[in-house]
Amino acid sequence: MSELTTKTATPSHGAKTETDAARPSRRRRVFEFKRDIPQAWSIGLGILVWVLFFGLWELAVLLEWTNPILLPGPGKVVSALYTLFVENSFFNDILISVWRVVLSFALACAVAIPLGILMGTFKVVEAFFSPFVSAWRYLPAPSFIPLLLMWFGAGNMQKLSLLFIGVVWFLITLIMDHVKAVPSDLIRTAMTLGGSRIQILRTVVVPASLPNIMIAMRQMLAVSWTYLVIAEITAADAGIGAMMMRAKRFLHVDQIMAGILVIGILGLMFDYLLRQLYRIAFPYLEEKS
Repeated sequence: MSELTTKTATPSHGAKTETDAARPSRRRRVFEFKRDIPQAWSIGLGILVWVLFFGLWELAVLLEWTNPILLPGPGKVVSALYTLFVENSFFNDILISVWRVVLSFALACAVAIPLGILMGTFKVVEAFFSPFVSAWRYLPAPSFIPLLLMWFGAGNMQKLSLLFIGVVWFLITLIMDHVKAVPSDLIRTAMTLGGSRIQILRTVVVPASLPNIMIAMRQMLAVSWTYLVIAEITAADAGIGAMMMRAKRFLHVDQIMAGILVIGILGLMFDYLLRQLYRIAFPYLEEKS
């Protein structure tokens, strides 16, 4: 009787062990490959990293690890930002900088999108333009500042030209690569159905590559903001970069850092707007991801 009891107990004990062994695999881990996290986690972690950043920054100032003149604390930077808005008409500088970035980027897109689509679709167009575009990509945009100043003076045209040059060549290349990634089966199927080149380009190639083109635009808009200060620090009388150069003359480091902070905030706002536009334009891709 005892042997029978032992035999019947053994399988049930084994089944329990298998269940316990299976439980860790179902447990939700913090680090999982390409697994989505709850939106609350995403928001909380995004806030936490900035809390830690500003906390360490304030701690470094309080403990005198840095020179307070060269690196003022976050409180002084916020105070300087308030002074800029209230006393120095900083809002007008921001509007001018935003206008320069938006206009120059729109001009770059007007050139890069059609040219990149044609280069990615037709090998003959790529063979003609690629050596020219590739060469310009390796030329640093700031090196053209002396020429642009001689050609256009110190006005808006010089700054718009610099922002245009800094973005357009990379944007052409990115768009070309995205268009090349369109599956050839789609194009062959459209040709089999009797579509002309213009029809295939308009109804197959462009719609298939448009989501990635928008991603490339979002990436290069960030680059345009990085060139803004370079464009505005040279003989500029208005704009965020011009304000930062005026602050440099009087060692107002807090105002310089306030300008950097504003550029970062504006960049995040534009990035958010493009992400929302992407979701509205391509909701099926958001559902798939």
